Amino acid sequence: MAIFRGAGVAIVTPMNADESVNYVKLKELIEEQIAAGTDAIIICGTTGESSCLTVEEHMKVIGACIEMVDHRVPVVAGTGSNCTSDAVMMSQEAERMGADGLLLVTPYYNKATQKGLIEHYTKVSEAVHTPMILYNVPSRTGCNLLPETIAYLGANTENVRAVKEASGNISQIAKVKALAGDTIDLYSGNDDQIVPILALGGIGVISVLSNVAPRQTHEICQAWFDKDPAESARLQLKALDLISALFCEVNPIPVKTAMNLMGKEVGPLRAPLCAMEEKNVDRLKKAMQEYGIL
Repeated sequence: MAIFRGAGVAIVTPMNADESVNYVKLKELIEEQIAAGTDAIIICGTTGESSCLTVEEHMKVIGACIEMVDHRVPVVAGTGSNCTSDAVMMSQEAERMGADGLLLVTPYYNKATQKGLIEHYTKVSEAVHTPMILYNVPSRTGCNLLPETIAYLGANTENVRAVKEASGNISQIAKVKALAGDTIDLYSGNDDQIVPILALGGIGVISVLSNVAPRQTHEICQAWFDKDPAESARLQLKALDLISALFCEVNPIPVKTAMNLMGKEVGPLRAPLCAMEEKNVDRLKKAMQEYGIL
């Protein structure tokens, strides 16, 4: 059974002016997302600035999110690390807190071999029972999770159930589905590839766009599920300029900027993330205005 189908928001971690986590605002954002039809909350992923949170903060944010959502939609906790023992520890703690799924990015910086990736994910899988989503984003990690490796993990572990594919390589993503079949659920990790990945047998997206357009992102998926691919494609294409603007600087700089422009007051970014270049802010504003969210 899938962890979720549709649009899961890779939710930002809102900060106070002093860069402490703003839990009051996190609650507001979660309520807005659920009211707008978001199908799952993904907490402490890349968009949630997980790499700039301490381990204690990271686990506290996950626990707070699970409590705030209160079983209304699935919560997927980002528990990946470049250190296998840390990934095991965080995954066990998120499971204890009641996470519905775990999102585990490939170990960054280490540039693990495919054999090392199999060993890494197998060790995490053996330590928990919660369904796991592999996260392949080689542009950020320097490590590409190959289709053969994904298929192996789907066939040889109890709880590796899905992959968030953000390689951008549609041919590679097609091969994942060809090799893994129904043993691995496929989620788009790129907002500009939701419909292409649904067409390959995907079941949804883990989305940055959903932070600023939750209803619209949900509807891209829902139109596909309702057997209206033309409408799904229309909604996807309508969002392309905005999606491009949301990635004109490294995520989550643009999306937090966009949310602040919308009056959502999600606060600053933690260093080394920094304020957006003014020329890119102008581009982002224009795209938001044209899309109708500003």
